[in-house]
Parts: sequence; C-alpha cells; structure tokens
Amino acid sequence: MQAHPEYNKLPFFTFGESYAGHYVPAVTHRIWKNNNALPTGAITINLKGTAVGNGLTAPEEQYKWYAEMARSTNHHQSVVNESGYKAMKAVEPACIAAIKACQAAPASCLVATDVCNLGLLIPYQLSGRNVYDMRIPCETPPLCYDFSNVATYLKRADVKAALGTTGHGWSDCNHAVAIGFELDGDWMQHFQQDLPEQLAAGIRVLIYAGDQDYICNWLGNSAWTYALEWPHKAEFNAAPNNTWSVGGTPAGELRQAANFSFLRVYDAGHMVPRDQPERSLAMLNAFISDTL
Repeated sequence: MQAHPEYNKLPFFTFGESYAGHYVPAVTHRIWKNNNALPTGAITINLKGTAVGNGLTAPEEQYKWYAEMARSTNHHQSVVNESGYKAMKAVEPACIAAIKACQAAPASCLVATDVCNLGLLIPYQLSGRNVYDMRIPCETPPLCYDFSNVATYLKRADVKAALGTTGHGWSDCNHAVAIGFELDGDWMQHFQQDLPEQLAAGIRVLIYAGDQDYICNWLGNSAWTYALEWPHKAEFNAAPNNTWSVGGTPAGELRQAANFSFLRVYDAGHMVPRDQPERSLAMLNAFISDTL
C-alpha cells in the first residue's frame, strides 16, 4: 500500500481457504485494530470484507462433526460403516477435551492434534478416499491431486519475473512449515474470536464451504458460525437457509443476518474455485459488490 498509494483508498477484501481459517481472521483483526490506533508510519487500510472458505477456524466445534461427515450420503457414499462411526464417536470426547486444554496450555496442543487426527482423520484416509472431495479416490498421495502443471507454469522465467519472485522457487506444500505449525501448537488454536469485533464494526464476513469436502467440512463450519458470539447471533441463528442460485440454477444455501453470511456451495470439495469456478466467481463478485 505504501509502494502504491494510488490503491490505498480502495475497498480492501481478504479471501483465503483451508489453513486461512487461522490466518485470515488473525490478519484482518490486526488490520482492524491498527486502523483504530494507527501505529507510527502506518497507513489506514480500507478493510471492508473478510472471507474464509473450507477453513480450519474453530477446531473445538469442527472436530465434533467428522464422524457425521464420514457417514453422510451427501451425493457420495458413506466412508464408514456403523461400527466405524461408533469408533469415531468414542474418540470424540477425548479429542474435544484435548482441544480445550490446548487453549489454556499451548504446550499441550500437540497431544490434541495427535489424539484428534489419529481417531478422526486417519480412519478416513485409510479408506483411500480423497479427504478434499469425498466423491473421488485419493489419486496422488498425500495431497490427492497432481499439481505438477502449476509447478511447471510457476517455474517459467517470464512468470517469475512478472511476479517479482526471481529469487524463490514454488512448491505445492512445504512440509517443514506445516510440521512447525503443528509442533508450535498452532493447529488446534481458535481464531473465530477475531471476528466479532470486525462484525460489530460493520466489516462484512463470509464463511463458505464446498459440501463435498471432508477435511474442513461444511457441517463443522456451519456449526461454529451458529456458536459464534456476536451482536446479531440470535438473528443469524434464526435465519432461514435460503437457496442461492447462479445463472438461474440452485448453487448452494445461504444463511445471513446483518453483515455475516454462511454459504454452503453445492457439489464442491475443499477447493471451491477449482470445482465450481463459475459459482465461486459469482460468490466473489457478489461479496465485494455487497449483493451477497
């Protein structure tokens, strides 16, 4: 913004998915906080909207829904039988207790990650199904997708020069960073508490989720939006789930009150723009134009 001051008065929106359920609320909350007490030398950023798709934001609530999602028949076959479902439910109380302990003592967060993922994620992965799209198998472990075409494109000299990243390479996943977050206790931390002050200030917040994802599934994301403490909680929780259409075709379900929205996107997995590009573009345009 300081390098390009011609842009710093424009409306500013932040979108992210997956682990952005952590960093988007954190970053936008810091922007909001700084705007209210501008640090020396800083500039105001015209924050208007915060959006997270299929994010890990409120682990204590979201981990309660893995067993339900595993046996759902939401346009895909159930991944677990009744005994598998019961085994997952049996792990759930210990998982939730460990996540609660993590909030009070970050040193214990690694235990929560191990207990919860061993009991609620590994059984699904052992099925061979794609954790990001329950309709299909995991074809290229561990990420289940072949991203080599992206790597080829981003290694091109002209692309690196255009992006200003000539000194850096790209990889689809940095496992050292991921393990660092896990060992540091970040994985099971809550970040939904960074949203109520933004909502109270009139900043619009959109939580959306493709309904074929397992890893950050729509059931858990919907549940934590119901549980969020904010000025219009009762109004939001009482609001209907209205059909959201794109081009005259039902594309999802939208629940909203005041400046808070939850959107379930039909027939999309973890990466909504990949699976439903037309719908995701319509969603983005509607959000930034304040028509969603």
